[in-house]
Amino acid sequence: MHTLSHLNRIAGGELVAAFGADPSITSLELESSRVPAAGGLFAALPGTRRHGAEFAADTTAEAILTDRAGHDILREKQETRPVIVVDDVRAILGLVAAEIHGHPSEQLTLLGVTGTSGKTTTSYLLEQGLMAAGHKVGLIGTTGTRIDGRPVPTSLTTPEATTLQALFKEMLDEGVTHVVMEVSSHALELGRVTGTRFDVAGFTNLSQDHLDFHPTMEEYFEAKARFFDPESPLVADRAVICIDDDWGRRMADRAADPLTVATRGAEADISSAQAQLTPTGAQLLVMHLPDTFLEAELPLPGDFNIANAALATGMAYAVGVDPRDFVGGFVNVAVPGRMERIDEGQEFLAVVDYAHKPAAVAAVLDTLRGQVRGRLGVVVGAGGDRDATKRPIMGAEAARRADLVIITDDNPRSEVPETIRAAVLQGAVDAGTDAEIREIGDRAAAIDALVEWAQPGDAVVVAGKGHEVGQLVAGVNHHFDDREEVRRALKEKQS
Repeated sequence: MHTLSHLNRIAGGELVAAFGADPSITSLELESSRVPAAGGLFAALPGTRRHGAEFAADTTAEAILTDRAGHDILREKQETRPVIVVDDVRAILGLVAAEIHGHPSEQLTLLGVTGTSGKTTTSYLLEQGLMAAGHKVGLIGTTGTRIDGRPVPTSLTTPEATTLQALFKEMLDEGVTHVVMEVSSHALELGRVTGTRFDVAGFTNLSQDHLDFHPTMEEYFEAKARFFDPESPLVADRAVICIDDDWGRRMADRAADPLTVATRGAEADISSAQAQLTPTGAQLLVMHLPDTFLEAELPLPGDFNIANAALATGMAYAVGVDPRDFVGGFVNVAVPGRMERIDEGQEFLAVVDYAHKPAAVAAVLDTLRGQVRGRLGVVVGAGGDRDATKRPIMGAEAARRADLVIITDDNPRSEVPETIRAAVLQGAVDAGTDAEIREIGDRAAAIDALVEWAQPGDAVVVAGKGHEVGQLVAGVNHHFDDREEVRRALKEKQS
């Protein structure tokens, strides 16, 4: 329990106290409806349409944390409760939340994974490997949060700072020793991990994505670099960096004494390669670490998953986990919507994957091309209200690799679906390949057409939504699960 004046010193703000009030604070909340009746501090942030201070009157908060614009609104509304006023609420939100909860990240072994692709798979590999090594593990990421395998509902890849610190405290109270966390560029840029101490940060790769949020690739890279640059307040204690791409090599140059990981022949501290590919798509890997050599069975196909496995192993090694115990957990890894096979007894390979950016689409198709003797087909689309420049590139990457490309709707959000499809279609056509290109706006109908096209020995992939179970159209979230739809289409084909 902390007094408001103590938290104000942490925030470096101005305390505008009502009649000298200095209440004790036990929680910090961003959502007005979640503020408790006693001990609650409401963080009123500026929004895209309205300022959070407008909702302060609806809360039972003992006090309010806001910026100068928010304080002006509170004065207009004749707010009488004490207020902490700071220049930028987000910049100090994590510090205040961490103080309220007793700095739980300092009592945990915290492993953060960032990069464009592979964060979720790497985090799953870390979770299972750490559990195999005898640790009680928490997981925070795209597909949700788990405490020792038990799901805990969350809404963001990296939760807001207030939720995050409360989660750490909950995990600590339940006996968790190691926490694995996906750390998005948004989280690094928006201060969600401020006040969090990471034992190790891992970097997967960088390719075009989120350019609706980061104006250029350089700015996207710099957001990620906050996790590795020794001059950054967000830098982790140790860095493990995959140097398979140029961005990774640049990140390794930026970091202080990183462990490097490579799967393409570059000289690195940790290297891995496929020794054998089984008929099921599982890979037998050989891995070299600074002081040991080991073999591992990885149930996930694809060269990119060799890199994910090597990075996960390097991160565990960096925090003192025995790598031989760690890789024993790989056999238990199944990542929802990541190269997820759908099997209804058909004589061709059917896969659902989350690939929703150009490099990821290319990597998935290259992997499947190497696994089948027949043709390759893909359903692909692009999301609305996101980076529009990647749409034609996605179409082109698909057309360069697949025999059949069906362009459909992903999550149009507020945009006109036909406009999005037109951009993806143009990229596919301009690629100038022999691929058959179709446009089918209805996603279920597109999946039906793909499955109907497939013959024995072929491979088909539905790309873009992976584990998601909704489709956002004009502000409405309709239930839609690619895995359910592929399974339905397969059954109907064989009936």
